[in-house]
Order: sequence, then structure tokens, then C-alpha cells
Amino acid sequence: MQRVANCILAVDDKVLLLKKPSKGWYSAPGGKMELGESVKETAVREFWEETGLTIHEPELRGTFTFVIKKGEKVVHEWMMFTFFAEEYTGDLLEESQEGKLEWIDKKKIKDLPMAEGDRDIFAHMFNTDEPLFGTFVYTEDRQLLQSKLDPTTPE
Repeated sequence: MQRVANCILAVDDKVLLLKKPSKGWYSAPGGKMELGESVKETAVREFWEETGLTIHEPELRGTFTFVIKKGEKVVHEWMMFTFFAEEYTGDLLEESQEGKLEWIDKKKIKDLPMAEGDRDIFAHMFNTDEPLFGTFVYTEDRQLLQSKLDPTTPE
């Protein structure tokens, strides 16, 4: 099973997001774990590789399973570990190989193009420090079929 880690960096009322060129969707910087790496090491390394910034004291705030289905058949499954940080050092890359980096106002995130399940993740992260666990089931073209969150996301 593939494992990925990402980090939501929130400073004041802004969040650093990556706009991926493939779909034009926004997401938190992150990526695949390397052999022998911890999830925290992955989040820090991937964040630095994609942004040029070193996050400080990231806290694990979410553990998620993603299932991709074609009809009733599962064609892919992976886990994502989401961290949250409020401090960083370094200089933001002018250009990331992964997409366009943007500081976005927290209040505007819910209206951005992104995977539907990510909206619940961001809403939870901005409203509580409590860890979130969940499973998201998508079609191959990333339409959300089902989500199960523990605890349920505050409105």
C-alpha cells in the first residue's frame, strides 16, 4: 500500500497551498514516503522539496485511507498522514516543479477547486486540534463516492 504525507502550513490567516497543473486543484504540499522514512520525516522532506520551506514542529492531525474504485472493483488504495504546522524557516521557491505555490486566506479555501474530501480535512484542521481519521472512496476520475470521518467534521 502506498503511503504519503503532507502538511498544512497555516500562518496568521493564510495557508500555503500548491495548485497542481494536472487538474488545477489545490492541495497541501506533500508526497510519497521513501523506504525507511517515518511519516513525519516524509512530511518535512516533501514540504521542503516542493516549497523551499522547512516546517517546524509539525503535528500529526490526520490519518486517512483513500480507495479508488472502478465500478465495484478497488483499483488503488493508499494512506495519507496529514500534519499541521504554524512555523517555518526558509525562502519560498519562486517556482515549484509540482505546481504553483500560493498563500491563500483560510476563509477562501472552501471555494477552491480541490478533491471533495480535502474540504472536510481543511475544515477540521481549522476548527480543532483533535486528530481526524477517515476513509474516502473515489471513482477513477476523483468523484467522491463516500466518506467516513471520525470524529465528524464540525460545520
